[in-house]
Amino acid sequence: MASLQDQLLKAGIVDAKKAKKLVKEKRKETKSQPKGHARVDEAREQARRSQEEKAERDRELNRQLQAANEKKAIQAQIVQLIKMNRIERAGGDTPYQFVDGKKIKKIHVSARLLDELSRGRIAIARLEGGYELLPAAAAKKIIERDESAIVLLNSSDSEAPGDDDPYAAYEIPDDLMW
Repeated sequence: MASLQDQLLKAGIVDAKKAKKLVKEKRKETKSQPKGHARVDEAREQARRSQEEKAERDRELNRQLQAANEKKAIQAQIVQLIKMNRIERAGGDTPYQFVDGKKIKKIHVSARLLDELSRGRIAIARLEGGYELLPAAAAKKIIERDESAIVLLNSSDSEAPGDDDPYAAYEIPDDLMW
């Protein structure tokens, strides 16, 4: 099959002189353009940008994974601290009510534990759907890691009534239960 140029020459639409002129102009035009340097540079730039974007995505993913691992490690430390320091409350017959979120919960403790809870020497911590009693020192270590793990820690600072306290003359009975 003949080229389009040959077909046009045979049909008489284009003469040989004009065809040679067109071929010469086309050759000059292709020689004056760089041989794909623009394409290569553009492709190189696009490849570099895609590598940078991928590296940034990888860094962000690593940061997220590292944060998740740190959170898991902290939760494991909290569980370990609670299990190591928990106080047994077997034989408790006095109910102690406290607030967990928006709900009022109740545990049974002995009279000695009740006194220590109210004085702030013992705290209540949440562990695996239940509640455990802990010494205040262990509870403070847990609060440093995650405040939400400790449900109740009364302040041990006893506020002395001021001079202007209107109820200073009235003594609070020792056996008062709320």
